[in-house]
Amino acid sequence: MNSEILITAIAFALFIVCPRMAGMLHVICENSKMSLFKTAFLGSLIAIPLILLMVWVFAQFGVVGALIFCVGTDLLAAYLLKNISYKVGFETIIIAGFVFIAVKVAPLISGVLIT
Repeated sequence: MNSEILITAIAFALFIVCPRMAGMLHVICENSKMSLFKTAFLGSLIAIPLILLMVWVFAQFGVVGALIFCVGTDLLAAYLLKNISYKVGFETIIIAGFVFIAVKVAPLISGVLIT
């Protein structure tokens, strides 16, 4: 196996395991009283085809298309979570907004700081 693909795949895996995922898992499980491990495991299995769909959307429509897809999945999650708690659904929408803003603002800030 090419070392570049292994390094990039490991890096991507480490990005998937991110503070946002831990925060959302905490919010969901705290309000639903579900098991952290069961929710994380089953959710990870369900996410695999969604990640591949996101990659396809990115390849077809670029980063804006992928962002729209991802914010759409967050909004769908918020809709599903409102059955557990409207607060959790609203928190999900807020987090999606921060992610969208961060992706747009990060290149501007790094461009100013690193020239």
